[in-house]
Amino acid sequence: MRWKGGLPPGWMQENRCLSQLIKRTPAMAETTEITETTELAAQPALPDHLSADPRSPHHLAAVFEHDVGIRLNGKELTNVEEYCISESWVKVPAGKTRDRKGNPLLIKLKGRVEAFYR
Repeated sequence: MRWKGGLPPGWMQENRCLSQLIKRTPAMAETTEITETTELAAQPALPDHLSADPRSPHHLAAVFEHDVGIRLNGKELTNVEEYCISESWVKVPAGKTRDRKGNPLLIKLKGRVEAFYR
């Protein structure tokens, strides 16, 4: 059997001690806290209406650099294509059905919508 690309077999077992060699100092702990807070500050505010389709006028690429979560009536949904908080709806794909241009057919679900960063 030939090995094809990637890391060679057993590489992680041989080199996993690298993280054990780095000693964690109090100064390192302070810098990790600072980077975590600046990362939170760098996240743009979630808009009222957001779409995953880049052709939509409601698409904001800066928001999609972070992991966004959507809750509808307290239940987290992972397949939301578009949402509007003020109008209380989300659009999700209707199974594997596609329109004539190859885009998924979307259905609108109504309820209490919450958007958040994970």
